[in-house]
Amino acid sequence: MTSISPFRDPTLPCNIRIPIQEWDRAPWNRWTFQHVREILPTTQVWRGAGPASVLPADLRDIDVIPFEAEGQAYTIGSFLETSYANGFLVLHGGKIVAERYLNGMTPYTQHLSQSVAKSVVGTLAGILIGRGMVDPTASLTHYLPELEATAYNGATVQHVLDMTSGVAFDETYTALDSHMAQLDVASGWKKLVNPNWHTNVWDLMLSLTDLECPHGTSFRYRSIETDVLSFVLQRAAATPLAELVSRELWAPMGAEEDAYFTVDAAGYALGDGGFNATLRDYARLALLHLRGGEIDGRRIVPTEWIAGIRFDADPRLFGGIYQEVLPAGAYHNQFWIEDTARGVYMARGVFGQLIYIDPGADFAAIVLSSWPEFVSTTRTRTALTAVRAVREALL
Repeated sequence: MTSISPFRDPTLPCNIRIPIQEWDRAPWNRWTFQHVREILPTTQVWRGAGPASVLPADLRDIDVIPFEAEGQAYTIGSFLETSYANGFLVLHGGKIVAERYLNGMTPYTQHLSQSVAKSVVGTLAGILIGRGMVDPTASLTHYLPELEATAYNGATVQHVLDMTSGVAFDETYTALDSHMAQLDVASGWKKLVNPNWHTNVWDLMLSLTDLECPHGTSFRYRSIETDVLSFVLQRAAATPLAELVSRELWAPMGAEEDAYFTVDAAGYALGDGGFNATLRDYARLALLHLRGGEIDGRRIVPTEWIAGIRFDADPRLFGGIYQEVLPAGAYHNQFWIEDTARGVYMARGVFGQLIYIDPGADFAAIVLSSWPEFVSTTRTRTALTAVRAVREALL
């Protein structure tokens, strides 16, 4: 099959066909990011049998809040109208103060989070580490001895948590021959075009035998690191990733709806970017972090893990192009750190996914988007400026 038909979308003519190799690219992503399970194989992340955690509302009119970004004047309303946003939610003081749905999204729509999934896996890692099931200082080969023949030999669990292994991995999204293109195929997101490429993530991981720098010396964004971490967690808990997320995080957190992961041909749930959930449930994840790992009085994530995300990153390992968006930033435990002094941090994904968390202000914002570009420094800085403008207005 070379194309799919979004026949359920009343906004599109019934004869429109989405090229299967381009399903996650513009303009198709305006529809596909809200319909991933109609395109790819997926696995359920059950919400559990308990009641949803409480998200009270105290709605404010934030659309008129002004701000300037990249030399242009905006209001929050104009930003949402022009930024390819699909969902936008703001939490302050434990309450929803703004909630917007655009481009056909609804409160019950599960939206692809891209690399926000990495922070879901990082939160799960904190739970298992807190239980003593995983030791972040241990070598990866302690849990996955198969990695001895790869460049990951000698790296620790913490190295992949922080993406500071020295393994060579080309993350270029638009290159047809990059490691990222191979990961797209291995994860089942794209059809096999090179018969020499791997058709599942585990085999691709085992093929990485080149080092580009010593372990622990530099942060370099490598999506495959989250998959290595996911396999560690699965092996340590003897449980598939989707079931682990459900049992240890999604159900205890009191999610309102099921989530789901995309899966590869071997059934592996794609930890680096295949997670889909509703806007309000992403907000519950943000609230869990704002509350230091508790929600509705239930301790889910160790306090020390949340504090470590905020304050234990090493900015000296962070530099280059990453500082164009976060000049005082860092990366730690699968989260982006805006400022290690104040402890503001975020989950981010390509095409404009963002969960911004400021515990000091008791503030969080979630933006779900379908940008035309994979990454855009201008769009990212504009979105962060918009979120900060809302925060300052509320404070």
